[in-house]
Amino acid sequence: MASASRVRVGTLVPIPKDNAGPSDGSVSSIPIFQGPNVVGRDHLVNVDKRISRKHLSLHTSADGSAEVVVEGPNPIVVRSKGQRRKVCAKEKSKIEHDDVLELIPGDYFMKYVDMGDEHKSSVPMDSSGIKKGKRLSDEDSAAAKRKRQIMEDEALARTLQESFAEEKTTVSGMTSGQKLSSLDSAGYSERKKERMHSVSPSKDMLSLNFRLMHVQGLPSWTNASSVTIQDVIQGEVLLAVLSNYMVDIDWLLPGGNGTGWGRMATEDDNLGRKGVVKNLATSTGFQCPHCAACPSLRKVPHVLVLHGQDGASLEIMKKLKPANWILHKPPLPISFGTHHSKAMLLVYPQGIRIVVHTANLIHVDWNYKSQGLWMQDFPWKETYDMNKRSPFENDLVDYLSALKWPEFRVNLPEVGDVNINAAFFRKFDYSNSMVRLIGSVPGYHVGPNIRKWGHMKMRNVLEECMFDKQFCKSPLIYQFSSLGSLDEKWMSEFACSLSAGKSDDGSQLGIGKPLIVWPTVEDVRCSIEGYAAGSCIPSPQKNVEKDFLKKYWSKWKADHVGRCRAMPHIKTFTRYSGQNIAWFLLTSANLSKAAWGALQKNNTQLMIRSYELGVLFLPQTLQSIPQFSCTEKNRSSQDGLALGKTIKTKLVTLCWKGDEEEASIVRLPVPYQLPPQPYGTQDVPWSWDRRYTKKDVYGSVWPRHG
Repeated sequence: MASASRVRVGTLVPIPKDNAGPSDGSVSSIPIFQGPNVVGRDHLVNVDKRISRKHLSLHTSADGSAEVVVEGPNPIVVRSKGQRRKVCAKEKSKIEHDDVLELIPGDYFMKYVDMGDEHKSSVPMDSSGIKKGKRLSDEDSAAAKRKRQIMEDEALARTLQESFAEEKTTVSGMTSGQKLSSLDSAGYSERKKERMHSVSPSKDMLSLNFRLMHVQGLPSWTNASSVTIQDVIQGEVLLAVLSNYMVDIDWLLPGGNGTGWGRMATEDDNLGRKGVVKNLATSTGFQCPHCAACPSLRKVPHVLVLHGQDGASLEIMKKLKPANWILHKPPLPISFGTHHSKAMLLVYPQGIRIVVHTANLIHVDWNYKSQGLWMQDFPWKETYDMNKRSPFENDLVDYLSALKWPEFRVNLPEVGDVNINAAFFRKFDYSNSMVRLIGSVPGYHVGPNIRKWGHMKMRNVLEECMFDKQFCKSPLIYQFSSLGSLDEKWMSEFACSLSAGKSDDGSQLGIGKPLIVWPTVEDVRCSIEGYAAGSCIPSPQKNVEKDFLKKYWSKWKADHVGRCRAMPHIKTFTRYSGQNIAWFLLTSANLSKAAWGALQKNNTQLMIRSYELGVLFLPQTLQSIPQFSCTEKNRSSQDGLALGKTIKTKLVTLCWKGDEEEASIVRLPVPYQLPPQPYGTQDVPWSWDRRYTKKDVYGSVWPRHG
């Protein structure tokens, strides 16, 4: 019987109309195999009925020739060697490397990238054997413009840091002859007066648990303490569980064509985004997207992928996945729900690494967005401790049990044959966890389960905690990247949960005033990606422009971490007083009833539609600082760093100043200014379905297709 494989010969790569700046995010990259290939509506991010389900077929031969045939009723355009030719229904046209197809004349631009004979490979239908494709050319006039923009912004950032030299910030100043960026100069004097600290998080054991992710195209100081995916997935991983909404295998693994420019599906309310910056100057540390993001994953013998994709996106995953990868989409019993949780469980000979983060497993999320990640390593339990439990362990196993993946059996060195199910993860000692897990699972939760998930889980955990009296009636921050359809009743319900907790004198903290940190239209227009970044903030006017929300809007200002122009996909919720933090939540959950749940039936039932996962940072009483690591030999001991006395940790921002003993301070890289600045009269909250005619940094308007 013939092997079920095809030869990968090229890729159709989405490009913008002007072939400069980011793709508009309307269509996915499409692998092209030898023989017939169908391109149609299933490859679009958002439905456009001008594109037929079988819009065109592309036929490639062993000699490298390619021919496109228009299968649907609407014509296409082929742009080749400076000529533009319309091809109508049932007509054919030869195409070559670097030719551009307009799937609809003037819309949906796709460049054909021939992999060349030396890069062609046989691809099993259920594994990835694809070689690197040709890198797209990035050299055009927009690159020079973008380079100047970045240099000016770096000069501004250095000047901001120089103004804090008395706080021992060691960053060189801007030369007197340089001008400030036109995007930031207007707010410079005001920011200088605010005297925010521009400091990186210290490398102590406490703050190492939470990091911002690396952003390409930013000054080097902004990434001094950031993490990449290769920082996370490293060492001798025996088993990996990757939980996410979107997973681009072609980007993750070596042997894929590595275009990795965008998603293969859409996230958050079925709204798409790609917004990839291809024109960043090499001087900013631009990383070739054709390189595999995480080659070490190829060596992991057992990989379980928990995802949220279906349709054409899922079919591509099935074709590209290695044979030892298992794909599972958790059940969604209630309509309009998603599997949205972003986490990794990495099993090592020494223990397990738990990672909770905010990025989809795609190129754009790990390179051009403001994102956050928490991780901590835990050892295997000793035999005599197998029945020991901790709140973190119980929450983790309860959450994993809800995912209902098909149990499978593996052989782990020094452990033997084990069943990989939720109970397997009780074999690790989580007693030194620095966080609590806050999860959401879909369903109608009643009885004791009503306080097990969503915002009621937050309420339940916070009610058990004592906080400093300075947090009585202190404000709340909601920061996220997608806004659901909300009402004032639910906002009050949510604020009640997030305001739970007692002061150290025994009194209730009281309801805090919520503020929403959300990018303005101008923030998106002037961002690293231009308007394309706005498709990662997928909220429509009908949700954003409700009158009752106006009192909540606050600006995305991130000078202190250099991320003003890296649009946020991170989701955080916190309660603060000055630069002190009562608690801090890093989560996959946006502000929506689907993610957090809504009380029903006279508050006796909590209805949740989606899977979400977050980690809650709280003040803790410690006698030692956890130091265990699965990947660093000098930190393989299960004993923590002894403090010599019991301390209570204090959560603060990077901009906090104080005299307390450093061992008690946990500096969290909160990525936005506290207190946040309210919107001004000219500020407009971003909504993705409005028209914006003022051109962005790439000279584009929004939407790209009118």
